[in-house]
Amino acid sequence: MWLTMIKKIEGIVLTETPYGDNSKIINVLTADLGLIGLMCKGAKSLRNPLRTKTVRFTYAAFHIDYKEGKLSKLLDVDIIDNFKNIRSDIELISYATYITELTYQVYKQNNDNEIYELYKKSLIKINNNLNPLIITNILELKYLDYLGVGLNLNGCIKCGNKSNIVTIDPDVGGYICNKCYIKEKILSKKTIIMIRRYYLINIDTISKININEEIVREIDEFLNKYYERYTGLYLKSKDFIRKLNYLW
Repeated sequence: MWLTMIKKIEGIVLTETPYGDNSKIINVLTADLGLIGLMCKGAKSLRNPLRTKTVRFTYAAFHIDYKEGKLSKLLDVDIIDNFKNIRSDIELISYATYITELTYQVYKQNNDNEIYELYKKSLIKINNNLNPLIITNILELKYLDYLGVGLNLNGCIKCGNKSNIVTIDPDVGGYICNKCYIKEKILSKKTIIMIRRYYLINIDTISKININEEIVREIDEFLNKYYERYTGLYLKSKDFIRKLNYLW
């Protein structure tokens, strides 16, 4: 026998899947219950008020008939933030789509509640017109720990030396000092410093971003290579962002 109860939970829609002619199922990452599936009856109907309240990356309080361990039923939605700035800009939509898909994949591998907070804070910052590439890279860097492939940022990955760091290499997964350096690509000192700052910063505290464009691109290139080598994740939305950046 399944236990049912009416609950009001904060969450963000990660995915939506059509169900029948007029309904759909959404996956919502929540603050308290983790990732849950919700049946949204009639939500595809043009006249149903749930239609616009159950789309991807909607941040809201969801009133649900909760069934533990089973598909729950959506009753109503109180919007907290529709992220209007994101929805009105193709570049921001692209980044929001990517971090939403990435969050879904990360949570499937590690159901830590902090993933929800990191994701929510990142969407808010992107919606507030902070550089979406930098916010995305910060989130990507923080997610590595939850994927079990975190970078070694405490010293040379080969010998542990904390001084005379000359580069950070995506193939070996961390810093390399001058004694252990062979022929790895040399990244700028500012890039090496900023990668560590990305990892340590509290996303909540970011109110202004002023980083040299070359450093931003170097960090993004590093993380792209690291993700390709260590995470096993391939998301088409990231390819679209790369093409978009190339065109612009």
